[in-house]
Amino acid sequence: MPVAGDPAHGSPFSWPTRVYWEDTDAGGVVYHAQYLAFLERARTEWLRALGHGQEQLREMHDLVFAVRAMRIDFRKPARLDDALEVSAALRQCRHASLVMAQAIHRDGELLLDAEVRVAALSARDFRPRAMPPALLEELEQHVIAPGADE
Repeated sequence: MPVAGDPAHGSPFSWPTRVYWEDTDAGGVVYHAQYLAFLERARTEWLRALGHGQEQLREMHDLVFAVRAMRIDFRKPARLDDALEVSAALRQCRHASLVMAQAIHRDGELLLDAEVRVAALSARDFRPRAMPPALLEELEQHVIAPGADE
């Protein structure tokens, strides 16, 4: 699947998706909770594009990421069969958390923007933990300042 941007070189990451019947309500409009799944997939694919699959992080480093907080602005509805671009940009990287700026566009039109705070947790007991130093150092290199990705 094509990916716009190159998170390994500091440009915004974008993951294409299409709206299917299962994503919509009876009126053919994307159900509000489905946007969370679109955002999650883009964050997962962003991490994978950097070479870090979620299962690999769990097995090798006892590390999982969980959403701790989210701010979402629903601006315009997406509809059945729309082709969407879901972006993800790392805004802040701390020892045990990340802040991602995300957006969903259709044909260049902003439908939704979100700020997502993700916590690093131990896969074993789901308690907060610091990321491995090498991973933290790598992620810090991918922080994109607000406005740099517009």
